[in-house]
Amino acid sequence: QVQVVESGGGLVQAGGSLRLSCTASHRTYRPYAMGWFRQAPGKQREFVGAINSRGSTINYSDSVKGRFTISKDNTKNTVYLQMNSLRPEDTAVYYCAVDIDHPWVAVVANDYDYWGLGTQVTVSS
Repeated sequence: QVQVVESGGGLVQAGGSLRLSCTASHRTYRPYAMGWFRQAPGKQREFVGAINSRGSTINYSDSVKGRFTISKDNTKNTVYLQMNSLRPEDTAVYYCAVDIDHPWVAVVANDYDYWGLGTQVTVSS
């Protein structure tokens, strides 16, 4: 079983920055990828970005590419999502997820096995 906990959300003005953290606790030694998704009110959950276990492969959605950066600290089982140049349309609940099954960096929510409860990010105009 893997427990996933996000932190770092909040309220920020447009153009500002936030850093989200996600810690995964596990008893498995299987390699895994960790991904970020977001869901705005009335919209489907969408892929933001993900990183593989070694940190050698990172995928981003086109909507955040160049503004958001994912990094990973394997000693802490923690992934970070640095969000810069935030826009009101980035407002959403941000979820962290863990994939223990696929050898690639998945971009589909259904490919992820464990999810956190989410953290709210609100960007004011």
